[in-house]
Amino acid sequence: MTSTAGRIVLKNVMLLIKDVPKSATFYKEALGCRVNFVNEHWAELESGHIKIALNRVEGEAPATTGYSPFLCFNVEQMDKVIYKCIEMGASLDGPIKYPSHGKIASLRAPDGHMIGLYEPVDREDV
Repeated sequence: MTSTAGRIVLKNVMLLIKDVPKSATFYKEALGCRVNFVNEHWAELESGHIKIALNRVEGEAPATTGYSPFLCFNVEQMDKVIYKCIEMGASLDGPIKYPSHGKIASLRAPDGHMIGLYEPVDREDV
């Protein structure tokens, strides 16, 4: 994309978090994100070509989450991924859905952010 300001590229998605190391562990172990860096205040994760930044905040207001942002992951073996997420403190947000093109599930991560899981019927889409 080119604009009058030059090329603009999305650098990452930033999540405001109360406990950065705990959240980094969840995204790594439950969803397979690669952890590039983590300390008490900041973490940088990767999932494919997408970078996720976790930034520590104090207080309830900045860390309040709703349904945005919504992190969406394509997965294989959704049942195993959901089990691992729940085991690590996530919760399902509604039923798993089975449209003709695959399985869809919504979860709330332990840090409160929404996660979408999609397992396509055709495994080549993952």
